[in-house]
Parts: sequence; structure tokens; C-alpha cells
Amino acid sequence: MGKNFDEIDEEMTVELELEDGNVTCAVITILEVEGQDYIVLMPLDENGQNEDGEVWFYRYSENENDPNEEPELGYIDSDEEYEKVEEAFDEYLDSCEFDELVDGEEE
Repeated sequence: MGKNFDEIDEEMTVELELEDGNVTCAVITILEVEGQDYIVLMPLDENGQNEDGEVWFYRYSENENDPNEEPELGYIDSDEEYEKVEEAFDEYLDSCEFDELVDGEEE
């Protein structure tokens, strides 16, 4: 059977420290745009839910020399950069929906 859902859920969330406290976010995906990695996070409320479908984009970088080091998240500071990531995420969502359609037809 592999992993149970509790384990998967734990691996797929990160804690973000914000000025007004910590927020648990679900990791949706990591996208590469023009050679830079970005992480797509969905903030969750205390019940582990996201009612409004809001997602957050951050620059994402790992230390290749030390895989145990925490990855770093950075703010996207230009509208142009943000729009490129948003576009890449839209394409990612389209491909997910397409995959689900294809998977659904095979059964």
C-alpha cells in the first residue's frame, strides 16, 4: 500500500514564518521559469483547509552542496516576474487537468 495519508500530508506542507505568526502551507508544486525555481504554496487554516483557492509564489532555492539544509524561499519583487510564474502555474494546472482527463478515460 505504501504510505498512509498522514505521512504524505506531513511531507507536503511547510511552515512559513510571517510577521503575524506562522502559517502552514500545502506545497502544490515547484516550477522552473527561465532557470529559476519557484515554489507554489497554498496557505491552510487551522483545520488544514483553503477556502478561497489562494496560492502564494516564492522563489525557491536549495543548497546543492548540502541536501540536508533547509531550502530558501525568497519574495518575488517584480510584477513581470510574478506574471511569468503565474503563467507557468496556469500551464501546470492545465497539464494536471489534462492528465486527469486522460487517466480517467483509460479506466
